[in-house]
Amino acid sequence: MATWNSRGLRGSGLEEMINHTNERYRENGLALIQKIPTPIKPITIDPEKRHITLAYFDQKSTVDYIGVIQSIPVCFDAKESAVDTVPLHNIHPHQIAFMEEFEKQGGLAFILLGFTKRNEYYYLPFADIKRFWDRKEAGGRKSFTYDEVDKTYKIRSQRDIMIHYLEQINLDIQSRE
Repeated sequence: MATWNSRGLRGSGLEEMINHTNERYRENGLALIQKIPTPIKPITIDPEKRHITLAYFDQKSTVDYIGVIQSIPVCFDAKESAVDTVPLHNIHPHQIAFMEEFEKQGGLAFILLGFTKRNEYYYLPFADIKRFWDRKEAGGRKSFTYDEVDKTYKIRSQRDIMIHYLEQINLDIQSRE
């Protein structure tokens, strides 16, 4: 069992921007996306502050977000890297399996990826994730690099939408046709 600690807050900056974006999408009738909380089992609770001070992850989580965009089911995860390399150990086998099954059911699975040092954000289609994953499983690199990310999927801000990823979803759909 993994222990719940500050490591769980990594990527929270990107997640806050995605949450804000998803709220704008919902308000404008463009999408309905929910953040999936990671299930935890509290072990120690501070009765005065009513805070959990020690907990374990109760079960494996699937992805960070799930929902529907213009009648297209989507599931995705948010990942950040402070350097130009993204370790694949940050993506778990059960997440790959879930995303693969989700796509087989007609949905779109992807990762929203932030390179914090560069202040750049990308949509990573499941096909790319799977290619990097399969390479690792075959004994290749255990990470992928900034240079390997398809720059046509770069995400831009638009007005009050911080991580406007709908354009990249359209590109992904068009590439599949």
